[in-house]
Amino acid sequence: MNVAAVNEANLADAGAFSATAQLSMRHVTKVFPGKRDIFSKLTRKTSRDFVAIENISLDIEPNTFVSIIGPSGCGKSTLLDMIAGLSATSAGEILLNDLPVRGPGPDRGMVFQNYALMPWMTVEENIRFAVETVYPKTDPKQMRRTIKEHIQLVGLTGAEKKHPHELSGGMRQRVGIARALAISPQILLMDEPFGALDALTRGFLQDEVVRIWEQQRKTVIMITHSIEEALLLSDRIVMMTRGPAARIDEILDVPFPRPRDRANLDQHPAYHDLKAKMEEHLFRETRAVEEARINA
Repeated sequence: MNVAAVNEANLADAGAFSATAQLSMRHVTKVFPGKRDIFSKLTRKTSRDFVAIENISLDIEPNTFVSIIGPSGCGKSTLLDMIAGLSATSAGEILLNDLPVRGPGPDRGMVFQNYALMPWMTVEENIRFAVETVYPKTDPKQMRRTIKEHIQLVGLTGAEKKHPHELSGGMRQRVGIARALAISPQILLMDEPFGALDALTRGFLQDEVVRIWEQQRKTVIMITHSIEEALLLSDRIVMMTRGPAARIDEILDVPFPRPRDRANLDQHPAYHDLKAKMEEHLFRETRAVEEARINA
C-alpha cells in the first residue's frame, strides 16, 4: 500500500502507521476561531469556531501520485496548505521524512490555480527568482542550466523572454510547474492546477504532467474536482466528506498500468467501477451540502 488512511472510528483496527511513508498526517484537525472580540459582541456578529477538517490520518509513500477530491468547502485546500506549511494544524501533526512540518520549505513545491507569477518578470526570471530565493549561493552556470532544463521540461523553449501577459493560460501554468520543480522539491503540491483552463488546454497539460511525472517520479499531491483527471493521473484517490469537520471517507487504488493513454483508459476493467464510485460519493456529499444550506 502506498497510501493508508484512518480516522478515529477505525484507528484501533488500522495498526501502526507506515514505516516507509515519506509524508504522514496524524490526527490532523484544523479549526478556524470564531469572532468574539468586543466589536463583534457590540455589533452582535460573534461567530462560533469552524472545524474545517477533523482527525485526518494519512500516510503517503515516495513517488506516489495522490489526488484529493470532495465537495466544495470540504477542506481540501486547507489540508494542502498545512502540508505546504502555509497554515498550522490546530491539533495533530504532519511529518515529512519523520520531521514535523513547521512552515514552508524547499522540500515542497507548490503549483497554484491562479498561476501566482510575478507579472513584471519574464519566464526565466520567474524561475530564477524561485531558485535564487531557495538556493541563493547557486553557481551562475548551474543557475542558467537549471532554468534552461526546466523551461525545456515544460515545453516553453523560445518563450524565455516573454512576460506573463504575453502567455496563454496554459503557458502560464507551465511556468508555474517549471518554477515549482526548479527548486527540486521532494513533494509537488498542486491546488486545482488546471481549474481555470479550457477543456482542450486542460487535457494537453494533463498529458504534460503525466510525461513530466514519468520522467521525475516526484511525490505529487493534487487537489481536483475532476473525476476523469484524477483517474488519469493518480495512483491513489483520497475521497473526503463534506464539511464542516470533514474527514477521509475512502481511498481508492487506481490499478491502471503506466504509462497511461487517455484514449484507452476507459477500456480498463476497473475504470467504470471506479468512476461510478467517485460519482456516487461526490453526488451524495454535494447533495448533503445543498440540503444543509436550504435548511440553515
